[in-house]
Amino acid sequence: MFPWMLRRHNLTRSRLPLLIGILNVTPDSFSDGGRYDLPELAVEQASLLQEQGAAILDIGGESTRPGAEPVRLDEELRRTIPVIQRLARELTVPISIDTTKAEVARQALDAGAQIVNDISGLTFDPQMLDVCREYDAGICLMHIQGTPQTMQLNPTYGNVVQEVTEFLQQQVDRCLMAGILPERICVDPGIGFGKTADHNLQLLRAVPQLQRAIQRPVLIGHSRKRFLSKILGRPVEERLAGTIGVSIALAAAGVDILRIHDVQPVRDALVAWQVLQDGADVS
Repeated sequence: MFPWMLRRHNLTRSRLPLLIGILNVTPDSFSDGGRYDLPELAVEQASLLQEQGAAILDIGGESTRPGAEPVRLDEELRRTIPVIQRLARELTVPISIDTTKAEVARQALDAGAQIVNDISGLTFDPQMLDVCREYDAGICLMHIQGTPQTMQLNPTYGNVVQEVTEFLQQQVDRCLMAGILPERICVDPGIGFGKTADHNLQLLRAVPQLQRAIQRPVLIGHSRKRFLSKILGRPVEERLAGTIGVSIALAAAGVDILRIHDVQPVRDALVAWQVLQDGADVS
């Protein structure tokens, strides 16, 4: 399923999943809203995430938490493009733009981004597919039921694993028909995006099935999400241990990529788990 071909990088994974560091330059994201909405703070945090082992940095300028209001194009550009321009000059890891707007993706790619991470699977903006093809961008196709404003009102499926898999396969096929190489694509089942806690757990358990069906790298974004509170009864600021536990379970299942807020503790836990799995001597 690898490599994942980006504009200037080809990513491969070792025995551990690749980690994507989350950087929200927003005032209202569910976990870290307002912490990095100034360019200097964002660049400082991005540098730290790279040092801690992030293989990719994912920059988002519009909150997609349940109920979040849409952000105007000019405001999303104001939040993201100056940060991406600086990061592309100062850091070595590839940059992903987390957006559903084709013009934001275009300007981010012009500024140095290499990946378009679209929560709608390239469906919200009819121009997004053309932008991704024009720039030879790496693409992350995600599944969502509804929109951020409606997705958690009453998410319903007959068979969540089957329906999500079919949607992702349809979007991969759409990209291939447009002339995009399969090596440029990864898929994300969209944990928390129009799913109940039980739906999320079913999808997490089905990662190997999803990999076999679609034959592209699978990305999971479970970090600090609400379904963990159903398991643990913890508020968002106390979900790191749950995030780590799910990360190890996903690594054991062979997941390819994890999208994470807390890169260093997750990476440390995965390395320690892998050493035990291998029976390696660390002396």
